[in-house]
Amino acid sequence: MKILYAASEAAPFAKSGGLADVAGALPKALVRDGVDCRVVLPLYGDLKFKDTLTYITNFSVPVGWRSQYCGLFKAERDGVTFYFIDNEYYFKRSGLYGFYDDGERFAFFARAILEMLFYTDFEPDIINCNDWQTALTPVYLNLYYRHLDKFNRIKTVFTIHNIAYQGKYGLDILEDTCGIGARDAHIVEYDGCANFMKGAIETADKVTTVSPTYAQEILDPWFSHGLDALLRQKQYKLCGILNGIDVDVYNPATDPDIVKNYDASSFQDGKAACKAALQDEFGLNKDGSPVMAMVTRLVGHKGVDLVRSIAEGLLQQGIELVVLGSGEAQYENFFNELRARNPGRVGVYIGFNAKLAQRIYSGADIFLMPSRSEPCGLAQMVSCRYGTIPVVRETGGLKDSIHDSGDGYGNGFTFANYNAHELYEACWRAKEGYWNKVGWPLLVNRAMSCDFSWSNSAKSYEGLYNEVVNLW
Repeated sequence: MKILYAASEAAPFAKSGGLADVAGALPKALVRDGVDCRVVLPLYGDLKFKDTLTYITNFSVPVGWRSQYCGLFKAERDGVTFYFIDNEYYFKRSGLYGFYDDGERFAFFARAILEMLFYTDFEPDIINCNDWQTALTPVYLNLYYRHLDKFNRIKTVFTIHNIAYQGKYGLDILEDTCGIGARDAHIVEYDGCANFMKGAIETADKVTTVSPTYAQEILDPWFSHGLDALLRQKQYKLCGILNGIDVDVYNPATDPDIVKNYDASSFQDGKAACKAALQDEFGLNKDGSPVMAMVTRLVGHKGVDLVRSIAEGLLQQGIELVVLGSGEAQYENFFNELRARNPGRVGVYIGFNAKLAQRIYSGADIFLMPSRSEPCGLAQMVSCRYGTIPVVRETGGLKDSIHDSGDGYGNGFTFANYNAHELYEACWRAKEGYWNKVGWPLLVNRAMSCDFSWSNSAKSYEGLYNEVVNLW
């Protein structure tokens, strides 16, 4: 089977969030299983490992009424072939998104994905598009390429990583920029806007999202950001597959960024050394208290408002708190003030530091993730891998990956409703669990033994791809 995995970012070449981790790890797992999976992404101005790219060819891509230059490059990494779409006018900038012409940039990219197939020897059975940046690819395929022999058997899968970002623009963008005329505008039009994601949901053969629970949640107006009616109508093509993590990258036994390596059978000495180093780094007291940590964006939907409500209570319970992240000024200021009022009890790093994040995963005892919504979430899986017990709200991928340990079988502590009282109670149970010197090591071992590798998720994707290939 041949899969073209189309994404706007992929680790290690370009990354701004979780999509890059998926686009870097899933194709690698598929290739290991014998699937010919290749990745296509834009050649950004600050793309990493540019010196490893090989030039293939160049061609023109229609963008509305005009044609634009497109260069095609490739590189190989971990057995996966990566293609890069080059246009300096669109992509030679600092950063990936957030520009005034993002709609035009990714309309070009979505069309270039199809045009490049004329110039490669790769003929995919399925194009798996990801998020709004590639959402027009299945639309263009059906409108302008389906009648050609090279394209008439290609199927499409569209994966929603976060439904909040849909690619919404004024309707005037359609004909002039996207090249979609009035006759076909209804495919992309939704609620008075041009909505790229809506076009993909209409035209793709299957729509997936990044956890089974999130696939159900986005049928509800509270989670769907306006697309629930359309998704209920297209529910026959919707499914959820839980993401994995790259267990080679997130491996406490080999991680070069932590103080002492350890695994599920030797974690007690290793985690103790990592915890002591973390407490030294943040100037915390070494009085045996459990260290509770957050590595997150400091924004409301990550549950930071709940943490703010109970932070003083947690400290009074005898918990030390470490926070790494950046975001809204109100939360940054709150944690800085909390640290100033509680020296030796609170550590704060405003910003992002990947190596420090690893040291926090390895050194903390408890990991806090009380999100209002979380399509999949990777941090709870990473924290389990490092033996740091997660406290999560039962939503999206958090519900699918973390199960309450109250039954003696779970791998963390969970709470259902989005309120501070339930979060506080879950944190209290985690703290009480920490002081159980017989039960806690069993829980840590159980968490570290969970298999969150991509090999599991890859099997689910392979099943989905087999189903899609035989749809028609």
